[in-house]
Amino acid sequence: MARYLIESPHTKEECLQALDEILARGPGELAKYDFGCMSGDHTGYVIVEVGSESEARGLVPSFLRGKARIVKLDKFTPEQIKSFHEMKKTA
Repeated sequence: MARYLIESPHTKEECLQALDEILARGPGELAKYDFGCMSGDHTGYVIVEVGSESEARGLVPSFLRGKARIVKLDKFTPEQIKSFHEMKKTA
């Protein structure tokens, strides 16, 4: 499983439809999302653990999938950062 950040932008006019589609999956699914709508940023934000980017995209309301931004998230260890510096020196 990998972690993905999903950003699902929508217009003010699409807002209620997006909320309805997420809520149709259950109140628990809606609770996973954060929204900027009340601040004028009509975007839903959620971090999910799924098997692939396409699986993450499938969680976006169907009419917004083409506009969604899906970002695979990673964490770095101190050792990895050290190795990045070493690779940079030899490049």
